[in-house]
Amino acid sequence: MVMKRLAILGSTGSIGTQALDVVAANPDRFSVTLLSGHANVNLLVEQAKKFKPAVVVVTNEDKYPAVKEALTMQQTRVLCGHDALTEAVAADNIDVVLAAIVGFAGLASTLAAIKAGKRIALANKETLVVAGELVMEQARIHKAGILPVDSEHSAIFQCLVGENPATLEKVILTASGGPFLGKKSNYLVNVKAAHAMQHPTWTMGAKITIDSATLMNKGLEVIEAKWLFGLSDEQIEVVIHPQSIVHSMVQFTDGSIKSQMGLPDMKLPIQYALGFPERIANQYPRFSFKDYQKLSFELPDYKTFRNLAIAKEALRIGGNAPCVLNAANEVVVYAFLANKVGFQEMSDMIEKTLEKVPFIPHPVMEDYIKSDVEARTYTNEFLKKSQLSVY
Repeated sequence: MVMKRLAILGSTGSIGTQALDVVAANPDRFSVTLLSGHANVNLLVEQAKKFKPAVVVVTNEDKYPAVKEALTMQQTRVLCGHDALTEAVAADNIDVVLAAIVGFAGLASTLAAIKAGKRIALANKETLVVAGELVMEQARIHKAGILPVDSEHSAIFQCLVGENPATLEKVILTASGGPFLGKKSNYLVNVKAAHAMQHPTWTMGAKITIDSATLMNKGLEVIEAKWLFGLSDEQIEVVIHPQSIVHSMVQFTDGSIKSQMGLPDMKLPIQYALGFPERIANQYPRFSFKDYQKLSFELPDYKTFRNLAIAKEALRIGGNAPCVLNAANEVVVYAFLANKVGFQEMSDMIEKTLEKVPFIPHPVMEDYIKSDVEARTYTNEFLKKSQLSVY
C-alpha cells in the first residue's frame, strides 16, 4: 500500500467532515497535507489539531487571526485567502485533492489542482456545471484524473470500470425526489426552508438539500455527467427512485443495464474516490433485501419541479448558460434558506436571469467570471423587487 497524501478543500462542510471520517478509519492509507475552510473556524482548528496537516488555508480573511493564534503551538502553516489556496493545492506533497467547496467558489482551486496534474476527487459539481468544457480540456492537457464523488456519478464510474467506453448507450441518473415527491404546485406555495431541509434519505449540507428538494441538484448532475463521461444530451436520462438504493445505471449497446447499489451513505463514494483503484473494506451498515423488499421507479414531474427542465434547457443552449443557471440558483437558494423568497419563485427568478445575462457561445475563464457576477447581480435585483412587491 502507498500512503496517499490528501488536500481536503472545504473540510468543515458535509463532504469534508465525512472524508475525514474515512481518513481516520484508514490511517495506514491516507494522511492529510492540507485543510481549507471558510467560516467554521472552530471546527477547522479542531480538525487541524487532530490531523496535523502541513498547511491550513482560511479563505475568509476575517477569520485568519483566530485560526493562526489557535494553531501557534503546532507545526502547521496557516495561510489566508482564495489566492493562497490556489497556490497551496499545487504543492508536491499532495497526491489527491478532494474538491468539496460548495458552489462557484470552488472552481479556481479545483482548476489550479488540475493544472498541477493532481488527481481530483470531485465533490464540487458546480465546477463542471459552470465550466465543464474548460475543466475537462485542462484535465486532458495536464493528465489530471477526475474521479467523481457525487453518489450518482460514482455509480456510473463504477459501472464503466472494465468496459469499453464505445459500448455505452446511455446513463440513467436516479433521484430520490426529495421531501416533496408527489406534491403539486398548490402544496408548494407555502413550503418553507425548514420543510425542504427534511430530506427523506440523505444527510447533506443545506444548499444541496434545497437543490434536491427543487430537483435542481439533478439538473446540475445532468450537466456534470455530460462533461465527466463525454455524453450527448440525449444519452442522459433521469428517473425518480425514492429509496435511494440504486445510485445510478448505465445501459450498453447490447441492451444490458448495470447498476451500482448500496445504502445512502456519502462515505462510500468518498472512500471509493480516495482509494481508487482499490476497494477498501469497512464496517459500514450493509444493504439487505429484508429491509427493502420493493424498489420503485417513476418519471420526474417536470411541470411541478421546473428546475430540472430549466437545467436541461441550459445544457442544450450551452455556452455560458449553465454558468448563469448556477449563479442564479446559488443566490435564490440562500435567499430561500433565509425565508426571503418562495419555493416556486426560485424557478421564476432563475429563468428571468437566464433571459437577462448576455449569451456567450464560447466562453473563456474571464467570461465565466463575468457571467457569474452579472447573474448574481440580476438575481439579487429580482429578489429585491419581489420583496418590495410582497409589502
